This record gives sequence, C-alpha cells and structure tokens, in this order.
Amino acid sequence: MAADDLLIVAGEASGDLHGSALLAELAGLRPTVRAFGLGGRRLADAGLDCLAEAEEISAVGLAEVARVVPRARRIFRQLLAEVERRQSRVAVLIDFPEFNLRLAGPLKRRGVRVVYYISPQIWAWREGRVEVVRRWVDRMLVLFPFEGAFYRQHGIEATVVGHPLVDEVPELRGAWDDGPPASGEPYRVALLPGSRRSEVRRLLPPMLAAARRLSDSVPIELRLIRAPTVPVELLESYVGPSGLPVELVTDDRFAAAAGCHLAICASGTATLELALLGTPMVVVYRVGAWSYLLGKLIVRLRTVSLVNLLLGESVVPELLQGAARPRSVADQALRLLRDPPRVERMRRQLQRVRPLLGESGASRRAAAEVRAELEAAG
Repeated sequence: MAADDLLIVAGEASGDLHGSALLAELAGLRPTVRAFGLGGRRLADAGLDCLAEAEEISAVGLAEVARVVPRARRIFRQLLAEVERRQSRVAVLIDFPEFNLRLAGPLKRRGVRVVYYISPQIWAWREGRVEVVRRWVDRMLVLFPFEGAFYRQHGIEATVVGHPLVDEVPELRGAWDDGPPASGEPYRVALLPGSRRSEVRRLLPPMLAAARRLSDSVPIELRLIRAPTVPVELLESYVGPSGLPVELVTDDRFAAAAGCHLAICASGTATLELALLGTPMVVVYRVGAWSYLLGKLIVRLRTVSLVNLLLGESVVPELLQGAARPRSVADQALRLLRDPPRVERMRRQLQRVRPLLGESGASRRAAAEVRAELEAAG
C-alpha cells in the first residue's frame, strides 16, 4: 500500500529526537507503516529508511548554510524521486523550515498530504511564511499553546499536541537540593555548546575560556555534555588544547546536567531540557556577523532562549554575539554561583516550565494525527 510509505524529513538533532519518538508511537498505532526520508541516528534506530544523514545539511549562519547548499539540493531531488517511486501520499516534515517549507510545495503538487510537526518560528521572524503554511500544509502540529493561538489569528487551524520533552526529560534531584557546596568543595559546571558542528566550533572555545576564568575565582568541576549528533573527536579537539580537566559526558546526559550547579548553554532546545531538570543556566549564542545583522533586521523578539520566551520574562541571563565573550560569561556565572538566593529564585521560576509544555503523551498525540492522514490517504 503506497499510503503506508511515509516520508519523514528531520534535519536537526531535536527533530531527529522528537521524530523518533513519533515514529515509535506510530508503529504501535499503525504497524504497516514504512517510513523513509532524511533523519539522524535516532530516527534510523526507530525504523526510518534514511536516504541521507541529517548531519550532512544541518548548519547555522549564512556561511555555514552556503557550504551545504549543493548537497541539500541533491537530497531535495532524491527525496522527491523516492516519493514518486513509492507513490507515497503522506509526508511528515519536522521543523527545519529553510528546507522543509521549500519541500512542502513540490510534495503537495504531487498529491502528497503534508503534515508539519514542530512549527517554524514564523511568529518571531519572517511572518510572511505563514502564507506558505496556508497554501502547502494540510495539518500543522505545534508544541506550544501560543503557537496555536498565532495560527488561529491567521485563519489556520493548528493542533497543539504538547511538547515531547515532558516525557523525554525525567524529573531528577538537582545539585542545589542540598544547597551550595561546602567551603572548598567544587561547583559542578556543565557546558552545552549545541547540537550542530558549526555551533560547537563557534561556541565551545569561548565556553572553555570562560570556564578557565571562572576556575580562577571558585573551584569547579567541568562536565562537557555531548549532543548525540556531535562527534566525540570534535569536542576532544578543543578540550585537549584548553588544558582543562573536563569530564566528557556521552551517556546519561540528563542525570549529568541535573547534577550540576550551573550550565553554560547554547540557545536552543537544550535550554528547555535544563529548565525541566531545574538546572540554573547562562545562555550564550554567536552566529556569523552577516547572519546576526540580518537577524536584527527581521527578528521581532527581545529574547532568544525558549525558556525566557515561554515564561514571558527574563528568567535566565542571555549573552549574545559580542556579549558572549569569555570574561562576560565567567562574570555572569560567578555572580550566580555567589548568590544562592538568586539561584533559588531562578529554580522556582524554572519549575513553571513543565506545566506550560502540556500533558504527557505528546508524541502519541502527534502520531495519532499522522495515522489519521494515513488512513484518509488509504
């Protein structure tokens, strides 16, 4: 049955993670489904027939994107050719808007029903893309209630399924539950430099430099928490020359992060993970100069971290672009570590995040929506 040949396209680490959970749930709801497309290791483990690896075309910033454009074009054509060969009738496009919003039109013209899971942030920038959604997307599945309200304001029905992180991130005992370390004992500090190689190259060196400055003021133990899409060798290539004693965490990353007194974290999904774990954080981010200047022209938000955006206030400090210098990051981290009442206030505010992400079962609800499309196509 062609209707059960399902295209799934996820080009980034978070999409790979959430897509794998959706596919696992879908396999239980409709065992005859045969998924193929673009994804990472997690989707492949869940049963996706990967025509290409997501890491090949995942990038941030104009320069990085320009380098992957030729490969992205080949993958684009390959996906459409496979859709035609299999005569597929349903596609699930997961986030990754620069690729997926372009793919939606050719899919729709081929008679494919398009389900878009995890909305692009068109409520933050390039709002004109809402017309692309209106024209080419049949079913929009969003994570946050404010996204559902945004689409309704534009006359588009969107289903709020909730956030799968509610199920993926456990509730763990945190490092601050017993208060600050005893005098002379080290603070445990986590570094989370992102899930893309380009992010790691841009953010890990200043993070390590900030950690060295911080260690001049207070004793610390460093944990570098690896995203599944980042090669260990890349991280080691920066850790070695830094000369810092660093524990490289490749497994049980949630437990490792929960056990830290502070995290220095790249802006992205990891900030929500830390919030669910109750780990205080400093958010940092850098992109290329041209990407930043372009972003300033079109982004309408005063905050970039999902935590602050979701809570509607500046709960965690953000250091962006030039402000993300090692000295500034170290100073911000030190002020937090030396101010336990401020840390406790931040932790209480972070506890508000989990209820805002919806009830348990987001992946199953999303899978049920996809099943409905498959049944209609069948």
